[in-house]
Amino acid sequence: MSVERTTAAGGMETSYGFRQVGSGEKQPLVNEVFHKVAKRYDLMNDLMSAGMHRLWKDAMVAWLNPPKRPGWKVLDVAGGTGDIAFRIIDASQGQVHATVLDINGSMLAVGRERAEKRGLAANTDFVEANAEELPFADNSFDAYTIAFGIRNVPRIEVALGEAFRVLKPGGRFLCLEFSEVEMPLLDKVYESWSFNAIPKIGKAVTGDGEPYAYLVESIAKFPNQQNFAAMIGAAGFERVSFRNYTGGIAAAHSGWKL
Repeated sequence: MSVERTTAAGGMETSYGFRQVGSGEKQPLVNEVFHKVAKRYDLMNDLMSAGMHRLWKDAMVAWLNPPKRPGWKVLDVAGGTGDIAFRIIDASQGQVHATVLDINGSMLAVGRERAEKRGLAANTDFVEANAEELPFADNSFDAYTIAFGIRNVPRIEVALGEAFRVLKPGGRFLCLEFSEVEMPLLDKVYESWSFNAIPKIGKAVTGDGEPYAYLVESIAKFPNQQNFAAMIGAAGFERVSFRNYTGGIAAAHSGWKL
């Protein structure tokens, strides 16, 4: 299956997987997907990545290298279940504070429960809000992270602008996202697995394959590494770079507010 990816010029705002929807229609559709999968979010990522997402998240947090001192603040966007935030807190030996922001209340409910169980409630707070309109003052955070979330934001360029705004000067932007496979043969294997197997497995496990079909399609439409790096630079970030994981199945992008 040959799929035309979105370029840095835009196109994700009206792309719900392979379906074109009207302006303003994408967000409610995406919200419904994540209400359905919230309690099985880790399972969803396991299906999408054959379990590799755990290693990729660890690699991204290692690249972030949060300091082991109090007073440092990270905003994790579209991270409702706390997966990235908890890793960052652990990497700082419990010193940093993480604000977890998600537009989806079901995802945040899972995150709050997990924070309590892990004894990390004092290090985290959970905010229900839109990545395109962050409820924070300028220059509020030392780092902004988002993992497997930005492709679900309708106006990615607006979210990137908001990331730049709320970061302190010297702050770091880090995004982990499924990307364009750059390793020969692996791209065909991964494409076949994604489109043929994942929706069927999702339906068998959860009783509903539609959310998984959307998620696979949204990956195929997302800008490739170079185009997404250009979008980050256009938002004002400097020293933009990326690292491919597992042949480009996923990529971490980094940028600095200098």
